[in-house]
Amino acid sequence: MIRAFVALAIPETIRSQLAVTQFLLPIARPVPPENFHLTLAFLGSLPEDRLEEVHLALEQITAPAFSLRLSGMGVFGGDKPRSVHAMLAPEPLLERLQAKIARAVVSAGVALESRRFTPHITLGNFAPGESSAPALAHAIGQIGALTSAPFAVDHFALWRSLLRPGGPVHDELARYPLAG
Repeated sequence: MIRAFVALAIPETIRSQLAVTQFLLPIARPVPPENFHLTLAFLGSLPEDRLEEVHLALEQITAPAFSLRLSGMGVFGGDKPRSVHAMLAPEPLLERLQAKIARAVVSAGVALESRRFTPHITLGNFAPGESSAPALAHAIGQIGALTSAPFAVDHFALWRSLLRPGGPVHDELARYPLAG
């Protein structure tokens, strides 16, 4: 079984900016900057033959390249934050790409969670009771607006996630180009 997901890699300049932001936040379990990514579809643990079917379906996707930019910070979990993340400015081409990927994955026989796609880059996670919503809100307020220059997205990728005692390690398994 291979734990896998489909995602966009984050360019080094944006990862560096996010690492600085992350350092300024009271995060109990920060995501290592090399693991920053934008998940388009979480596949869970799949047998190799099913993952190959997903790969073949993803190879059939055609979509244009586009640009993204950071546009703020948010939390999942409300008053009891489970995670803190960087948000991205709305981009219809990203939404269309994610929908195509979801259809391709489902057509390959993989059931996806039915939650709404919320483009974000996770900066850190919290166990229950580990975070202080007021302290986190204060830190986010002190940092101010998190924005970036637009960055190009010219491919998406299929990734493997190896769970290790020190945290997950992500390996790119296949890359799928977007038209220029």
